[in-house]
Amino acid sequence: MLERLELFPQVIEINHQARRRFGCSVYLVFHKSDWLLIDIGYEDTVDEIIEMIRQMDFPLGNCRYLVASHADVDHIQGFHRAKQLLPNAQVVGHPEAAQLLKDNDRLMTYAEIPAQNISIDLPEIIIEKKVKEGDVLEIGELKLEVWHTPGHTHGQLAFRLGDLLFSGDNLFRDGCVGNIDAHHGSNIPDFIRSLTRIRDSDVAWLLPSHGPVFRKDKEMIQKTIDRLTGYQHMADFGTCAVDWPLLDDWEDELVAGIDPKSVTI
Repeated sequence: MLERLELFPQVIEINHQARRRFGCSVYLVFHKSDWLLIDIGYEDTVDEIIEMIRQMDFPLGNCRYLVASHADVDHIQGFHRAKQLLPNAQVVGHPEAAQLLKDNDRLMTYAEIPAQNISIDLPEIIIEKKVKEGDVLEIGELKLEVWHTPGHTHGQLAFRLGDLLFSGDNLFRDGCVGNIDAHHGSNIPDFIRSLTRIRDSDVAWLLPSHGPVFRKDKEMIQKTIDRLTGYQHMADFGTCAVDWPLLDDWEDELVAGIDPKSVTI
């Protein structure tokens, strides 16, 4: 049996477990033998992820949900393969994400970015359980409260578990946010409202969809809100960065086995 490296009680993050970077953050939440995954990443890593989960002694037949924080291809492409390996699991997401996948909308899901010559396979993925603000996902005795946090995309969800918030692409440890692009359905005023909600909540830890977890810092969130507020009045706002140093830092931390809770911002 592979030792379980719980990031928080009953929460495992797959990149942290593997001590290397697969792609987006993939969270396994469990109670006793029942479990769910929040996001999965690209299809080419799914078999390895599921095998790692099996080696941690989680019964594959007891995966209840495959949860899409939103419908971007880098988060959900692998759900097609994961559903084959975990047929008892329901794919869960926001109704807006369900519609994008039903329509095979390659632009809104970032499967197709013509300006950058990006074209990524988007297999058929059906969201079987649609959730919205205020709904609850139950895993054993655990209850994940669904937050609708639009901004990055209209179908962006976050999930609260006690003082933890699985925060999707709302905010990262360096103060960055998920890509803002009108062609992707981004909306800056919505983003500001979602960040304000997170800032004013009593959650203690943010578990984002990219990069390491971090303790909520109201001052940092306010700086991000202020920056986004300024974007509304700037003609030179761009959406595609050439690199992202945070992910290089994260990979170094994974290899070194550093607990992200011990890193100060």
